[in-house]
Amino acid sequence: MATDEHATTGSYVKAGAAFDRDMNYIPDRITKGGGAPVDDRAGTGKPAVADAPTWPVEPGRYRLVAAKACPWATRALIVRDLLGLQDVISAGLPGPTHDARSWTFDLDPGGVDPVLGIERLQQAYFARYPDYPRGITVPAIVEVASGQVVTNDFPWITHDLFFEWREHHGPDAPDLWPAEVRDEMEQVMERIFTEVNNGVYRCGFAGSQEAYDAAYDRLWEAMDWLEARLADRRYLMGDQVTEADVRLYTTLARFDAVYYSHFKCNRNRLVEMPNLWRYARDLYRQPAFGDNTDFEQIKQHYYVVQTDINPTQIVPKGPDLSVWDD
Repeated sequence: MATDEHATTGSYVKAGAAFDRDMNYIPDRITKGGGAPVDDRAGTGKPAVADAPTWPVEPGRYRLVAAKACPWATRALIVRDLLGLQDVISAGLPGPTHDARSWTFDLDPGGVDPVLGIERLQQAYFARYPDYPRGITVPAIVEVASGQVVTNDFPWITHDLFFEWREHHGPDAPDLWPAEVRDEMEQVMERIFTEVNNGVYRCGFAGSQEAYDAAYDRLWEAMDWLEARLADRRYLMGDQVTEADVRLYTTLARFDAVYYSHFKCNRNRLVEMPNLWRYARDLYRQPAFGDNTDFEQIKQHYYVVQTDINPTQIVPKGPDLSVWDD
């Protein structure tokens, strides 16, 4: 059975097996007017569901529930901020740790989300699907009035925030999917997802030495490719931030703090790769990235929740993360 790290059920490590991420999510989309999507090309890491239900774009109707501890959720927070959608789609922030049932709103007064009025994200899932059989994942978009989850399909969430919500973007919103480099960008994003975003998890959740060795080699081949790619450019696609940068950044921000040790991705640290380190800190200095990067929450989540790998739940004091601010 496939496992999904940002869900809250099941065991992450399967003895003797390689890690297999479950990519089955609620396929609903939020689209302009609730009609056919404006753009339905690839580039999300998974195909669109042709007959997926659609909901209309409407400011104030939805709440993005996204924990800063989770890389997949953080990318949604970053895109929301880059596009200037903070006053259009509100954000609920669960705490960094959770039990087997659900992400919880323990950062809010009384442990209750102030807009949705719930203690657990699970309540929004059950409001729509009383027998929801899969893990309770973030990010999730919830309809405020009904309290029902709309979608948790994280690759399409950021895609649609750009293409479907354009009328509500801020005046300085970047073009995260530039047409002139889109074909190449989709190839870059696909490699980032399979080899880096997911690659660190293949290392950390490997159930055999053979699976780990193969995952480790794949990860570092991709990391070396990225280091070379960034030797003569500021961002992955040139001089402007794109969706590709958002997707890579959330892994890089967690690399030295978690993946290097916790997931055994320990050939070298990010700070020892000059081009990737320069690039990561450049993004971190931008408010949409830095404001949504919480290193303490990141460490708490991985070291406390993933007891398959860290049964003592001891959170290490290091590394020195002040280097991000130097």
